[in-house]
Amino acid sequence: MPKKRSGGGLSPTQQAAKFLGVSVLAGAVMAGIALPAFGALGLAAKGSVESFDELPANLKTPPLSQRTTILDADGGQIATVYSRDRTVVPLKDMSPYMQKAIVAIEDSRFYQHGAVDLKGILRALNKNVQSSGVAQGASTLTQQLVKNVAIEEAGDDPTKVAQATQQTLGRKIRELKYAIQLEEELGKKKILENYLNITFFGEQAYGVEAASQRYFSKHAKDLNVQEAALLAGIVQSPSRYDPVNDSTEATRRRNVVLQRMADMGDISQAEADKAKKTPLGLNPSQPKNGCITAVKGAGFFCDYVREVFLTNPMFGKTKEARAKVWNQGGLTIRTTLDPQAQTSVQASIKDHVYKTDDVATAATLVEPGTGKILAMGQSRPYGFGKHETQIDLSVNQSMGGGAGYQPGSTFKPIVAAAAIEGGTPATQSYPSPYEMDYPSPVSICNGRQWRDDPNNPSKVANENKSEHGPYSMKEATAKSVNTYYVQLISDIGICPVTEMAKKMGVERADGGKLQQAPSIALGTQEMSPLTMANAYATFASRGMYCTPVAIESISQRIGDRTKSLQVPKTTCTRAMSQKTADTVTTLLKGVVEDGTGQQAGLSDRPSAGKTGTTDNRYAAWFVGFTPNMAGAVWVGDPTHKRQMKQITIGGVYHDQVYGADTPGPIWKDAMTGALDGKPVEDFNLVDIPDGNKGKGKGDGGKNGDNGGTTGGLIGGLTTGGADGGANGGTTFPTPTFSFPDNLFQGTSNGNGNGNGGRRG
Repeated sequence: MPKKRSGGGLSPTQQAAKFLGVSVLAGAVMAGIALPAFGALGLAAKGSVESFDELPANLKTPPLSQRTTILDADGGQIATVYSRDRTVVPLKDMSPYMQKAIVAIEDSRFYQHGAVDLKGILRALNKNVQSSGVAQGASTLTQQLVKNVAIEEAGDDPTKVAQATQQTLGRKIRELKYAIQLEEELGKKKILENYLNITFFGEQAYGVEAASQRYFSKHAKDLNVQEAALLAGIVQSPSRYDPVNDSTEATRRRNVVLQRMADMGDISQAEADKAKKTPLGLNPSQPKNGCITAVKGAGFFCDYVREVFLTNPMFGKTKEARAKVWNQGGLTIRTTLDPQAQTSVQASIKDHVYKTDDVATAATLVEPGTGKILAMGQSRPYGFGKHETQIDLSVNQSMGGGAGYQPGSTFKPIVAAAAIEGGTPATQSYPSPYEMDYPSPVSICNGRQWRDDPNNPSKVANENKSEHGPYSMKEATAKSVNTYYVQLISDIGICPVTEMAKKMGVERADGGKLQQAPSIALGTQEMSPLTMANAYATFASRGMYCTPVAIESISQRIGDRTKSLQVPKTTCTRAMSQKTADTVTTLLKGVVEDGTGQQAGLSDRPSAGKTGTTDNRYAAWFVGFTPNMAGAVWVGDPTHKRQMKQITIGGVYHDQVYGADTPGPIWKDAMTGALDGKPVEDFNLVDIPDGNKGKGKGDGGKNGDNGGTTGGLIGGLTTGGADGGANGGTTFPTPTFSFPDNLFQGTSNGNGNGNGGRRG
């Protein structure tokens, strides 16, 4: 057996045998592709290698992976993302110097031989024997193209990549047959074009256009002779000849290519000598890939678009199929993002919350009646560093977000909508004491009941003791009275509320089911800003709920042709009657005019909305809308650890944070800029009488002694509070609520005695 050289390589005899074998194989291939006796050479021994005739008749050539461009609604670029940075260009858009340089250094007889170069094999054999090593290879450009196609098809799967590059006789046989097929079907120019588009030039650049941009910041058609020679030289070993990291080695390799071009007659010797003396002339561009490069703070929206693509069956039946299309790239995705709205959102966030603050904010704007997401931003930038994150705080967990945040009193309008849709008048009044036990039992879905623990009843209270009823729905909504809404949900039952929430697209951010307990009225279950913004858009569109959409259109470039892909469209369904929606809008208009949301009200157009603050100030919200735009703003600690008490946010100190004083101004500024220049539209309001403040559902009683019996369950549970609730208080900070650990359990009815006031 021949011995290996001390360096571990093959001996000259082994090299000769190797190349002789390839030569014999190539001769056999060229002499007779379909000879049945070909397998008798032993190439298919033990089934380890397919016989030549059994190979597929057609080479499976996948479309080359390219960069994907994500655009806003006006066609402006948001970001580019890619699995492999590549821009496919036709041969006419490649410098003639580039075409000549790659042929000269990689396959100088490209235009003289067929798929296999027998002379090249023998020349390489002779050269390698003389050098006692491997000084030259024998693969043609066509064979290299076949190998690159196999690598491209393998994608990022390391096992498939290894199979595509393994040095086995079986792979070589397949490569030879496919090369012959390509020569017959494509011709030399198309093969050269495909090769220059597929090959790797280092520094994340695939294909000559990406390489030209990476190293020289110019198009491939504009490369001069020395630039073309540099790129052609890189191909043999992108890491060794990387001009960015080793200019000396890259210069040496470039000059080898220039001399080879002169030897081939592509340029004169004088041209080659002059080019050799020039510096490399690099003008590199940094690779820009992924949503981290997005403009106007749209990195999280960019990520959301990616998640939509990877999770929607419209783009492929399986997760793997969708990922393959995404990684293949070549997509131009036009989105719903409104650049004016996005700019306004980010400016407002920057003014009110710093990225270094203990807490963060997230804001989302949507268009009523279409479901289009117009803007999505947050105070902690997209990234991997300190005070940065890749978690989209605006969306559900399944779409790249977190587990969500309790929406607090911003959930109350959903309860109001369920009640009004079910026949409860907007003038409905309840005693609404300052503090009360949760009513029990309360009906839930499937004919069952929620019951509290009689030995340790759960209590609910309003913001302060000066706030007590009785209240009508209008005043209770404006002042965000907790005890009113607990009485309301107890009266109508929990099931109508959860059903209304479902119709409005309201779901838990973690994907779980809404828990059926009275505390749902106070927004105790975690939700995302996008969910809440889109829910309020239902009121703005007069009861029509439209599923959120982020993508307007997608085109995909495959080779030299472009096709359009189907994209998911919004689905609009009626969640409630126009009258119900208009009634809730009227209630919420009162919030920004006379209630807790006055700091958020817009000065130049009608607006409506609701504040919300959760127990212990872990989160604060403002969700609101105009007839043509809706938005939600959340402020809080994403980890649910930092209470917003004695805290500085955006340079402003807060003893306690309310929905009105932090999320409200963010919403106001964001909406003002987003709507600038847009038509001013009016709401369709309804007349809601103030109602009888002296009467609850059941006689409130003057001194809060008894709830009375005429009001049924609710009236018997509570008292009207001192003086019948004529005095509801004069200041209205955004409410909070408390809910004890035993809230979701219990077995008995509660009794109703309590004081006036509110908390919500």
